[in-house]
Amino acid sequence: MDSTINNQALSLDNVKVTSKFWNKYRELIVKEVLPYQWEVMNDKADINIAEDPQAGGVSKKSHAVANLKIAAGKMKGHHYGYPFQDSDVYKWLEAVAYSFSYHPDTKLEKMTDNIIDLIADAQDSDGYLDTLFQIDMPNRKFKRLQQSHELYTMGHYIEAGVAYFKATGNQKALDIAEKMAQCIAENFGPEKGKIHGYDGHPEIELALARLYELTHKKEYLELAHYFLLERGQDPKFFNKQIVKDGDDDQHDLMDRFRSYPLTFWQAAQPIVDQQTAEGHAVRVGYMLTGVAHVARLTDDKELMQAAKRLWHNIVKRRMYVTGGVGSSALRESYTYDYDLPNDTIYGETCAAVSMVFFARQMLDVAAKGEYADIIEKELFNGALSGMSLDGKHFFYVNPLEADPKLSKYNPAEAHVLTHRADWFGCACCPANLARLIASIDQYIYSVSENQILSHQFISNKATFNNGIVVDQESNYPWDGSIKYQINSENNTETQFGIRIPAWSKDFKIRLNGKIITPNNQNGFVYIAIRKGTTTIELDLDMSVHIMRANVNVRNDVGKVAIQRGPIVYCSEEADNSTPLWTYRLKARPKFSAEYESLLLDGVVSLTTNDVNKASNDGDDLYFENSDINWKPASLKLIPYYAWANRKNGQMQVWQNINK
Repeated sequence: MDSTINNQALSLDNVKVTSKFWNKYRELIVKEVLPYQWEVMNDKADINIAEDPQAGGVSKKSHAVANLKIAAGKMKGHHYGYPFQDSDVYKWLEAVAYSFSYHPDTKLEKMTDNIIDLIADAQDSDGYLDTLFQIDMPNRKFKRLQQSHELYTMGHYIEAGVAYFKATGNQKALDIAEKMAQCIAENFGPEKGKIHGYDGHPEIELALARLYELTHKKEYLELAHYFLLERGQDPKFFNKQIVKDGDDDQHDLMDRFRSYPLTFWQAAQPIVDQQTAEGHAVRVGYMLTGVAHVARLTDDKELMQAAKRLWHNIVKRRMYVTGGVGSSALRESYTYDYDLPNDTIYGETCAAVSMVFFARQMLDVAAKGEYADIIEKELFNGALSGMSLDGKHFFYVNPLEADPKLSKYNPAEAHVLTHRADWFGCACCPANLARLIASIDQYIYSVSENQILSHQFISNKATFNNGIVVDQESNYPWDGSIKYQINSENNTETQFGIRIPAWSKDFKIRLNGKIITPNNQNGFVYIAIRKGTTTIELDLDMSVHIMRANVNVRNDVGKVAIQRGPIVYCSEEADNSTPLWTYRLKARPKFSAEYESLLLDGVVSLTTNDVNKASNDGDDLYFENSDINWKPASLKLIPYYAWANRKNGQMQVWQNINK
């Protein structure tokens, strides 16, 4: 069977998500997150971000909408916030566009149409749009790309414009995006007189690929391809611009950025030469999303090989068990293979979101379950942990071990919050997570010429353009029983692929009531769908798994992580006496699983009595091992994504265990 997904002749017409788990979050996005973020961006929300180490001195307001109004001539004033402040509005707009597919709102659409009008008014006649430079620095456009985020910001609008046009048919939204792309094409490229360079933060590459797929205008794909191939060709490009723009601190747009290594900007070497994932984790994720997408569309085999090589390096050497990436708070970056500290981790929410984007593009390249496994890992763990259950508080950093005292008193851990913040001065994460959850319906299936892949177990009803309707039902992620009822009016046989997660060592499949044993091909089993009704029942292994890390991960030797289904678990002070590090599981612990409807909006919790807790007599700092008292205890674990929704306290994912 051909496992390459490249011909989109078969298409997905519509997906209605029916999952109780995800509909709760999708409704939360519409009813709480989007209105809250709108209030924040319009400086009407009563927020306090002064304690946030990411605020960079920014507090109490966003000014993102006001910046657009000033650029449009509707207000007077100066730009406020980061160079990329506009992108907060664009990611919010993109999330709204996705929400219309499941929660139409004429009042909200009228409001977003007005925002489109405002953005159009703010856009220069040549298509340029970045309010910092339009308002305060009109003579410095594209002159300090290392720090300016101009292409990054416009890339986020292009993504939003594509999504909004698809959702509403608003032509003006698409026109703004195309004018931006044309402006960029006029200024960048290999031709003489154009800038031979790229933005310090990858994003425009993946945005242009999306614009190409909508419009089929080849110049957008060629420009995306150019940016990817040009990156790293001249390692001195940024420095040359800085010297010409003004080689002094007064000209810097962001403090300290000039001192960062070229790897931070993905500028040290060409992408095709990179052997390991280096630098700022979000930049890596966005870049590789563009790499995989553009390489597939252009059939650039060398670029595709780089995508596969860097995927392997991240997933096999540099990713946390929760899906978190970016192990160092210093520059929010990757460090080296197997360096995965749990307490000083960065694990930015945006980095987890970017891995979903990257994984999805890789899945569109080849039908391999490993790509869908990472989508699932991020959705249920690394990304979802970035938002509180009320939708109004957010994590920028997602640790695997936390202690309020460490965060308060140890400067090395000041970036680790043990309660989610109202907002961030650098507010990329809240809107990024909102747009991911609002578009979750786009991450359930992949299609090729005559093949449908069901790779995420999110209950839904889906219709395809070849006359196939799929009803998928389950109580996932708490229950591993998945049922499909597939109705086909198509006389042509269609291959239906179902992912078997790597964590489910055992599984059973019944086809029309009879047990079958299909071969597992790269993480998928395939069933031929013919005209009529087909019923498929899949039972996954939902037993508790005791996970260990590679022995090269020094932080996790002698420890285990607990996973049930796709959910990674943690212990939390709200359920257990502290210190949490004084618990030690027995060599083969057994856990009981219980669904608690009143706990954390309804979760399966895990409890074990196969554990001892350490204490000691006296107050000596050091003493012989025999003086430690190990007493029988119990330990309760909750899903990692749901921690820090009750009291402010300790948390840890990796648990001590006897040999």
